[in-house]
Amino acid sequence: MIDIQTASTQQDFKTIESLADIIWREHYIPIVGKPQIDYMLEKFQSAEAIKQQALEGMKYFTLVYSGIPVGYIAIKPEEGVLFLSKIYVLKDYRGKGIAKSAMQFVENKAKDFDLKTIRLTVNINNEIAIKAYEKLGFINAGPIVADIGNGFIMDDYLMKKKVD
Repeated sequence: MIDIQTASTQQDFKTIESLADIIWREHYIPIVGKPQIDYMLEKFQSAEAIKQQALEGMKYFTLVYSGIPVGYIAIKPEEGVLFLSKIYVLKDYRGKGIAKSAMQFVENKAKDFDLKTIRLTVNINNEIAIKAYEKLGFINAGPIVADIGNGFIMDDYLMKKKVD
C-alpha cells in the first residue's frame, strides 16, 4: 500500500535528503559521474536546498510503502503546465507499482491545478527512465542542455504528457 505524504517539515526534508543520497548515488553515478552527483546532491537535494525550493513553490511529497519512506516526488505548477521535477523510488521497492501510483497522483495534481500538460526532464543517457516515461504516455519533445554551475551541465530530454 502506497501513502503519499506532503513533505513540509525540516524532518521531512531530511528524510528526502537521505533518500536522494541513496537513490542518486546508486543510479546516477554510472550515468554522469560521482563529482557531478556530489555537487547536485548538495546544491539541489540537501534539506536546506529542498526547504528553499519549497518556499519558492516546489511541492515535495514522500512516498511511503508499508510505513517505510521509499521515495519522493516534487512538482511545481507553472504557466499552463505542471513541472514534475523529481520522481524517485529506492531500488529495492521498484516494480511494486509505487512509481505508477505516484504518477497517477501527479496527474491528479495537474487536474487540481487545472493544468493540461505535465512536463519533465530526463538525462539523455537514462534509458530505463525514458522507456518508463514513454510507457506512461510521455512524448520526447527534444533535447535541452542546462548549465548547473561548477563546470557541470544537465544534458536532458524534455518530455511532455497531455492530461485528460
